[in-house]
Amino acid sequence: MALDTDRVVTWVGRPGEDERLHPEIILGFHGLFLVKPVNDKDWCLGSLNDDGSVDCRSAYCDLYEALRGL
Repeated sequence: MALDTDRVVTWVGRPGEDERLHPEIILGFHGLFLVKPVNDKDWCLGSLNDDGSVDCRSAYCDLYEALRGL
């Protein structure tokens, strides 16, 4: 399922190092979400929060690897 990209997406790093991502595409797969940031070749794997935002914790170099990571 494709989600609306008008939501907060955050790369969750070490404490104090979180980074806001600007999603070009968000795809949902049974509670997990793949995010393709604008102007970035990587895909990030994350989860949806109760407020509709997405927190990403893993990154993959292409869509094939990201799908395998699900």
